[in-house]
Amino acid sequence: MTASIAVLKIGGSVLTGPTAYRRAAALVASRLGERPDERIVVVVSAEAGETDALLALARSIVDEPQPAALDLLWSTGELRSVAVLALSLQAAGISAAAVDVHQAGLDRSRHCVGNVSVNPLRLRAQLADHQVVVVPGFLARGAADEVVSLGRGGSDLTAVLLAAALDARLCELVKDVPGYFTADPKYDPDAKPVPWLSLEQALEMADAGCEMVQRNALEAAGQRRVELLISGAHGTTRTQISNEPFIPLASCFRKDIDNGVFHADDSCRTAVRTGDWFADCADLSDFDLRAGSAGRPSGV
Repeated sequence: MTASIAVLKIGGSVLTGPTAYRRAAALVASRLGERPDERIVVVVSAEAGETDALLALARSIVDEPQPAALDLLWSTGELRSVAVLALSLQAAGISAAAVDVHQAGLDRSRHCVGNVSVNPLRLRAQLADHQVVVVPGFLARGAADEVVSLGRGGSDLTAVLLAAALDARLCELVKDVPGYFTADPKYDPDAKPVPWLSLEQALEMADAGCEMVQRNALEAAGQRRVELLISGAHGTTRTQISNEPFIPLASCFRKDIDNGVFHADDSCRTAVRTGDWFADCADLSDFDLRAGSAGRPSGV
């Protein structure tokens, strides 16, 4: 019987140093403990601040860096994360392989972020020999076999595309905030977690400025029918983003067009089942769609 596959994306805001890599390895180990026969593809971003630092380096050399050279420079951030996490997994006794951009199988032959194809054969070969394969996010190969980037937050897109190509059981995006909230939990102690969103709601929040999940990744998830789970490196709250067209949660809100806030209907007492979680719509009194309200992560 073929082992099931999970795709786990770990953002740069989570990878902040040696201790963080050990914690990330422990997180992967816990997922393996829950399903020992499963194989995991871990998509990683560059460490927090590294992409901006590399851009600043390029601009210190030339005002307008050549895109091809900049993409190549950026790739060093992701590849470092791949190697360090793979080594951390090996130190934890986990059979892990590190792959580069070309081995990952993402191909963007035309200059369009949404036009990315995936050939997962080399990844499947690695998964046959290893429990975990660590893959660089944010990057693909171009028409001339060069390294090209997939835009800010592109590691989310990488995870979605690989999950679809591998027919993965799960596509989980690990951020520095454990899912969406009714307000920014860093500043509002009364912020409540939102355990379930429709894809339509998530796209609307992205359009309103919420950078929790890259918009291109959300669009790809809709096109490829990939369900997303947004979680944090710490804490137990999570948000499931579903492709289901019927949205019980949405019926509990009326939208204030002027300021982008959803207000709960006081008459709504519907408990919405969301996998292993339940939410009472009436508790979500001010669902703010503006940029910081969903607990905007500091990195991708």
